[in-house]
Amino acid sequence: MMLTKAGEYAVRCMLYMSRGNTEGVVARKEIAETMDIPGPFLAKIAQELARAGLIQIVQGPRGGYRLLKAPEDILLLDVIEAVEGEIFLNECLFRHDSCGRTSVCGVHRVWHDARAGLRETLSVPLSELQDVEQANLPDCAFGKG
Repeated sequence: MMLTKAGEYAVRCMLYMSRGNTEGVVARKEIAETMDIPGPFLAKIAQELARAGLIQIVQGPRGGYRLLKAPEDILLLDVIEAVEGEIFLNECLFRHDSCGRTSVCGVHRVWHDARAGLRETLSVPLSELQDVEQANLPDCAFGKG
């Protein structure tokens, strides 16, 4: 399994938005330029993040995006699944009727455990990822300059 560009860009967008002042509106252009995300692609991703209840899209000249939850309440898993869909490693985990061998399959438990482990690993709040982000972005990206 590999994260698509949409998933990667969604994570970048949400990490950027979850830094510093999380109650204000962040301009789409600012996010796109700072996080190296193509503007039109960011707009599409924002629609999916909004549908998932993670952000609000604010229209108008001072428009952009606003977080709907605190960074400590948004998991990396939430962001990825908002864009990629729920994570499943094998079709038998998604559609139990897809394989008649599920009850006797020796690998089914492994797929289940691997999925559970991946979901647990990705269940880190965005707030815990900020130290690395803030250390690597320009000061002006955080309203310091």
